[in-house]
Amino acid sequence: MGTKPDQPRGAHQDVPSNTEPGGATRDERARGGPRTLAEALRAGGDEELAALLRARPDLLNPVPGDLTQLATRAGTRASVVRALERLDRFALQAAEALAVAPDPAPYNSLLALLTGDNGDDDGGDPAVAAALPGAVAVLRTQALIWGADDRLRLVRTARELLAPSPARPSPTGLGPTVAEATAGMSPGRIQEIVATAGLPSTHDPVSAVAALTALFTDHERMAALLDTAPPEASAVLDRLVWGPPYGEVTADPAPPVRWLRDRGLLLPASPRTVVLPREAALHLRAGRAHRVPQPQPPRLEAAASVLAARPQVVDGAAAGQALTALSTVEDLLQDWHEGGPQVLRAGGLSVRDLKRTAVALDTDEPTAAFWLELAYAAGLLATDGASDEAYAPTPAYDSWLELPAPERWARLAGAWLTATRTAGIVGFLDAKGRALSVLGPGLDRSAAPEVRRRVLTLIGELPPATAPTTESLLARLRWERPLRGAGGASYGATAVTGTGGDGGMSEGTATDLRSRLAAWTLAEAESLGITGRGALSTHGRALLGPDTGPDFSATAPVHADRLRAAADALAPMLPVPLDHVLLQADLTAVAPGPLQRPLAETLAVLADVESKGGATVYRFTPGSVRRALDAGRTASELHSFLATHSRTPVPQPLSYLIDDVARRHGHLRVGAASSYLRCDDDALLDEITADRRSEGLKLRRLAPTVVASLADPSALLAGLRSMGYAPAAESAEGDVLIARAHARRTPPRTPPAPQPDGPPVPDATLLGAAVRAIRAGDLAATVATKPATAPDGSRRPAVGGELPRTTAAETLATVQAAVMTGSAVWIGYVNADGAASQRVIAPVRVEGGFVTGFDHTADEVRTYPLHRITGVAELADD
Repeated sequence: MGTKPDQPRGAHQDVPSNTEPGGATRDERARGGPRTLAEALRAGGDEELAALLRARPDLLNPVPGDLTQLATRAGTRASVVRALERLDRFALQAAEALAVAPDPAPYNSLLALLTGDNGDDDGGDPAVAAALPGAVAVLRTQALIWGADDRLRLVRTARELLAPSPARPSPTGLGPTVAEATAGMSPGRIQEIVATAGLPSTHDPVSAVAALTALFTDHERMAALLDTAPPEASAVLDRLVWGPPYGEVTADPAPPVRWLRDRGLLLPASPRTVVLPREAALHLRAGRAHRVPQPQPPRLEAAASVLAARPQVVDGAAAGQALTALSTVEDLLQDWHEGGPQVLRAGGLSVRDLKRTAVALDTDEPTAAFWLELAYAAGLLATDGASDEAYAPTPAYDSWLELPAPERWARLAGAWLTATRTAGIVGFLDAKGRALSVLGPGLDRSAAPEVRRRVLTLIGELPPATAPTTESLLARLRWERPLRGAGGASYGATAVTGTGGDGGMSEGTATDLRSRLAAWTLAEAESLGITGRGALSTHGRALLGPDTGPDFSATAPVHADRLRAAADALAPMLPVPLDHVLLQADLTAVAPGPLQRPLAETLAVLADVESKGGATVYRFTPGSVRRALDAGRTASELHSFLATHSRTPVPQPLSYLIDDVARRHGHLRVGAASSYLRCDDDALLDEITADRRSEGLKLRRLAPTVVASLADPSALLAGLRSMGYAPAAESAEGDVLIARAHARRTPPRTPPAPQPDGPPVPDATLLGAAVRAIRAGDLAATVATKPATAPDGSRRPAVGGELPRTTAAETLATVQAAVMTGSAVWIGYVNADGAASQRVIAPVRVEGGFVTGFDHTADEVRTYPLHRITGVAELADD
């Protein structure tokens, strides 16, 4: 590159000479402002402290002992990352601007970085100026910034995360400052750059860097310098100005690059890489840290297909889907009534069983996975815990079936809304490269409940019967949580000798998790009937309820009142269950709507479902009638059942079918020999044994009315039925066996608990107790005490953070005096586990080797053994 060898970084630093430990300056100390985050928290009120703990609940686990511990914990990397992930795009842009601003920065400097300060016509955005106070307030509330408006400070960890570095460019696309970029440069090379830029030479590198910085930050002089640049040099700057600021150069760069490098507009970052200094980039950007500030969230756009929809249409469509959802879950669990598939060794359902379930539900596999996970989340489906573990309905399923349809739907919708298990990721690979299976481990995504509720809330903010476009909804979610997406922004080095590309930020091609969750939410809410035609239904609004408040948790169970309100809103839109069907001459029955449960259960045994929809069509066949007879029904009972529940006369072909099957049913008897077949009609047995189709049954005539078989009874029954006969099974006593379905149920199970996204939001009671404890602990840690009396009679002040040390006699005398005067004292205490602490107590009684008093640290009355008190000191009068 033609530059001199780099010197070790840190040869000189642009650090104010009046800086004091802790990041503050002597000017701040003199002005009486807070010097640390702990002091800023100490100066605030209890409301500000409670707001911080509510916004960042991870700081409460465990409750900090004092404000210094709280400030330290608030500055840890994990906590700061979590806080940054909860910021919206504009609040994050404000934090990013502070990360590249001088520390501390006045409010006006921050505003200038977001609106531009070069006097351009488009530099002052009133929307930015109006929104910035709110963004600063959010950052203050979350303790990401502190200090007065004239000295705003970004928490050091946040600055390290957001400020540019060679390994991680800034999200703003800005590079290091001139001082940072020249930290390892030789003094001679710095003087050459100063001279080439038209500046007078200086006697030391620090002043030379300051002069170059002053040039780049002076609008008039910088503009004059750029006016002399070749057009090709301006094109190079245009590719670097909005980031990434790094560019690759060859050993012999082109003349435009040499011109920029010689004047410090490009500074070496490595032997083959140059960087555009931050001050120069800000001048070229008209002082803006971001190309496009986004102070306002994107507006939701209404989908064209629903612009003419009415609330009645939306509610009707949603109610229809709700009824279909109930029917689907019932069909699923009815299919597993006698026991479902076995559980994989690693947990979950096999791919083959998922395919079978999808075929049984007449849907695709992703949709079948959703219904399975919904039944599991609602506690209707679980594993039975047997040695050959399998899935089966739970006892709660039977209770659920007894509820009215609206209440059953509300239970399903409430379970879906708060569940963290996500059916959409079934088939994805986990960290070990294994495919995730439905009902298996690894499907929890803690962000799912928050995204579901937020998506539905955004839809609910639109006018009734209005659905948003998917693109505008996803754009809104990305604005609200820009750091939550996978992929995110990627920065690289733009070759300054190449062509093409603007060097800007490129979004990852993979869809982020929140966008996937939002897309799945739209589809699942439509399938459940929470939305209709993409718009939020009336019962969906009732399920969400009013404003959730600051203490709301997305994973908390939906309150019973909201479930009841949703069920009440849905009930008028669902059809009343019918007690009749329409029998037709073609051996079918039409159910024009949902049937009452006893009727539906009996009809499901007597006939096969042929088609579903607004009306369900059942078909009567010899096999279905035989199934009803096997279940213990007689022909007369079937005739009576159909006559009672049919609005049309019973067709003659159906009566003949029932009588014909009943006449032959049980004529043949099958028992266990291995098995045997007996019949009073020896001619019929002759016919069976002579039939070629019976060869596989290995029949052998034992008597005129008895035939033995090597097949087991169930195989013999199935074989004879496949030949067109209607045999019946009999017991060892010769009685006909009634073949009824035996319901298989798991032991009582609780639904899977949602996995929350971090600690839960504390309620008002916990917040109040935590604030009092932190304040009391801070009082004990920072309390001013009177000088203690040393053994030699001298007086010495107590050192901050050091436990007081007094003799047993002095301790007893001091606390007894405090009881008489009613004053508070500062004690050092060591508990039974050997943990030492400092406390401020107001003693009220001393007896039997114990002191009882009000502990300001714990905010309660406590008793302490005197022998565990290391020492005591009186509080200073002020």
